[in-house]
Amino acid sequence: MPASTQLTGLNILVTRPEHQSAILAEGIRALGGNPILLPVLEIADVTDPSPLIDLIKRLDEFDWAIFVSPNAVNKSMPLITKQHALLPSHLKFAAVGKSSADTLKQYGVNDVLIPTEHSDSEALLKLGEMQHMAGQRVVIFRGNGGRQLLGDTLAQRGAYLEYAECYQRRKPDLDTTPLLADWSQGKIHAVIITSSEGLHNLFDIIGMLGQQLLKFTPVFTVHERIAQTAKELGLEKIIKAPSTGDEGLLKGLQTYFQVTGK
Repeated sequence: MPASTQLTGLNILVTRPEHQSAILAEGIRALGGNPILLPVLEIADVTDPSPLIDLIKRLDEFDWAIFVSPNAVNKSMPLITKQHALLPSHLKFAAVGKSSADTLKQYGVNDVLIPTEHSDSEALLKLGEMQHMAGQRVVIFRGNGGRQLLGDTLAQRGAYLEYAECYQRRKPDLDTTPLLADWSQGKIHAVIITSSEGLHNLFDIIGMLGQQLLKFTPVFTVHERIAQTAKELGLEKIIKAPSTGDEGLLKGLQTYFQVTGK
């Protein structure tokens, strides 16, 4: 089957925040599929930016700046470059994954420590540079709340830690009536989930009918943690992509539908 037609006739539900869906949607279209965008997470500015700006003014006090997502980069780096014409020369940068590092490059930060196996906190914490943190001052740029593993582990290893909350994640208010009508008629063939929080939001947004439909719909993700969350929610068709990022998701879709057909 030609690559350009491998997803022909398939409607793929993409649940990423709207501003992060374009490249993945283009990839699905290039394979002949039809992406249906249902952003189950909204990324918004923090209500009061003063604490973030005050911390950024003290950026030269830190040894490491860690970014947990491209959103963290995009919401903080414009403020950082506004306060610091030149970044502190001693400051080292790290990111949870390649997408965040690529986004940092757009702001002129090219030397970024990232894990290569997986794009998550666990993989970053395995790197040698993250082992001996006694006395190191670390700032983690992230959204409101979020996982504590990265910060807690670095603190246990002796780091002095501060969080810079630079954006808010919110569950949007969406009308899913048309979507559920199509889904009930078998017109949704796969769902892409890229965060555990997004999966929980999707569960809430689509209600009991949608949850039953989701249970038997192929769900694609790149992270074992999200796959585990899906299992705990009772989903039965969970496909973990062979590699991270959009490329891995697209490859997972192609392989699954080549084997199973439509």
